[in-house]
Amino acid sequence: MSGRQMALLIGLVVLVGIASNAIYVVNERERAVLLQFGEVVDTDIKPGLHFKIPIVNDVRRFDARLITLDSSPQRYLTAEKKALIVDSYVKWRVQDAGRFYTATGGDEFTANSLLASRVDNGLRNKFGERTVYEVVSGERDALMEEITKELDDIALEELGIHVTDVRVKGIDLPPEVSSSVYTRMSTEREREARDHRSRGRELAEGIEADADRQTTVIEANAFREAEQIRGEGDAIAAEIYANAFNQDPEFYAFYRSISAYRNSFSGKEDLLVIDPESDFFRYLNSPNAQ
Repeated sequence: MSGRQMALLIGLVVLVGIASNAIYVVNERERAVLLQFGEVVDTDIKPGLHFKIPIVNDVRRFDARLITLDSSPQRYLTAEKKALIVDSYVKWRVQDAGRFYTATGGDEFTANSLLASRVDNGLRNKFGERTVYEVVSGERDALMEEITKELDDIALEELGIHVTDVRVKGIDLPPEVSSSVYTRMSTEREREARDHRSRGRELAEGIEADADRQTTVIEANAFREAEQIRGEGDAIAAEIYANAFNQDPEFYAFYRSISAYRNSFSGKEDLLVIDPESDFFRYLNSPNAQ
């Protein structure tokens, strides 16, 4: 290879290198700024293919998608001077690339740190203006809307960041307060349980007493009816016996004597001491006894 060809080859390589350094691409998920010797000269670079002057210009790209700042739980005081442990998060994205680069150097960690301090101050002020009930349920949505709007205005002006949402994940009592609150809640629940148990026992005793009363009434009525039926049966039986006796008194007397003999002499070991001339043996002595 001749010297001229070598020079052409080297020149071609240099041109390709310069061309590759002069072309850059910004995709739809990015924001970018153009620097000239470290100074921002273009803060609104659209997605697509662009050119720059090698060595003179530099391009800094930032993620334009939503970023989540998950803050650590913080302790805030309400308007009643009651402490609460608040766990929150923030959704944000780069809105003004030039201001974002100027304020944070394009570092996401620095942006999160600066934004976290502003979120902390905003939540502290908002919680300090409200009671526990308001921040927990009564005005929680309104509080989130207010802090989001105020923080968005501040962050956009100072950091070039658009805050889309601020949310509270959880609100808890401090550990030293939680134990006493749980103890009081447990005591109240035990008192309610005792009250329910005493009412239950009272109702049970009333039901048992009513059941006992009904049982007594039912048994008394059944006994009365049984006695009435038994009395009616005895009366009917006595009437039947009387009618039978009146039809043939002699046969009836004979039948009763035979029944008495059968019952008296049924056992082998029975011993009777009776006068043989008594009426008891009159049918044994004479079948025609009168």
